[in-house]
Amino acid sequence: MSNVTLKDIAEILGVSVTTVSKALKDYKDVKKETREAVRLLAEKLNYKPNPLALNLRNKESKTIGVIIPRIDHNFYSNVLNGIIEEAESRGYLVIILFSGDSAKLEKEQVELLKDKRVDGVLVAVATEAKEVDHLKELMRNNIPLVLFDKVVEDLKCSKVSIDDEKAAFDAVTYLIDSGCGHIAHLRGPLPTETYTNRYLGYKKAVEAAEIQFDPSLVYVSEELSFEDGYDLAKKVMSEHPEVDAIFAMTDLVAMGCLAFCKDEGIKVPEQVSIMGFSNWFMSRNSSPKLSTVDQPITLLGKEATSILINEIKEKKEDSRSLYRSVKLPTKVIARETTR
Repeated sequence: MSNVTLKDIAEILGVSVTTVSKALKDYKDVKKETREAVRLLAEKLNYKPNPLALNLRNKESKTIGVIIPRIDHNFYSNVLNGIIEEAESRGYLVIILFSGDSAKLEKEQVELLKDKRVDGVLVAVATEAKEVDHLKELMRNNIPLVLFDKVVEDLKCSKVSIDDEKAAFDAVTYLIDSGCGHIAHLRGPLPTETYTNRYLGYKKAVEAAEIQFDPSLVYVSEELSFEDGYDLAKKVMSEHPEVDAIFAMTDLVAMGCLAFCKDEGIKVPEQVSIMGFSNWFMSRNSSPKLSTVDQPITLLGKEATSILINEIKEKKEDSRSLYRSVKLPTKVIARETTR
């Protein structure tokens, strides 16, 4: 007999489903001979408990939902590795959804995860998101929420990210200390706080070095793509031939800058230094090798997942603690594209 249920065992023995359930749990208010009969028949019929039914009775699904902007970047694939590794080690399955950086799609995916009765949700907020009522609604429904990487600082929930402002400040300070004095910044689009904080770090580093801040040296990369990096580097060097360094929002954008310089015969780093951000695996294999800011990417995924599962457990035990805000350390990796 396949897919044997408690009801099947109960009908064969002529007892109630409740009696069978209690007998399998060795409740003492069920007669010893009945307990033994139930266990023997369960073994004979190869009865296996339904984990989904058990989880539903315990008001758990043992699943967590994850919403990320995209998967076509080494950064998020490594974050997912950390999330899945931590979740599986603690008995949870992961549902992964991609928002495509669309606020509308992100809202729809939050509703989908609610319908799937996930125990908690991890979100890297979409670039387009200007309001977060859908995330607040999750919390109003008592579903634990942890933001990671792209976060909203004024939303009252736990968050795991890096100190983007300090990371950018350190990267630009490195460029200045190496002798660069005209540094362009290819920033990400508004209103995402991650991109804004990296821009603020760039601006503060320039001002701390007593270099006159020039807003015309700041260019927006809307797509954060290789093509954006190529086209913006062309624009930078056309409008500001005095530029001797470019600090790019991501390694992919920086790689586009590097390709433009190669095509135009601009020597890197002798004429222009290039600094990326995230330490993408390609940054170690470009020619010349790309200088960048290293982030503990896999650890970010693990830490966010650990906090979420702890909050799920605290919710179950009705012992909710204070929200946590974790900033993971970064460091500048100097390679061949900087002096």
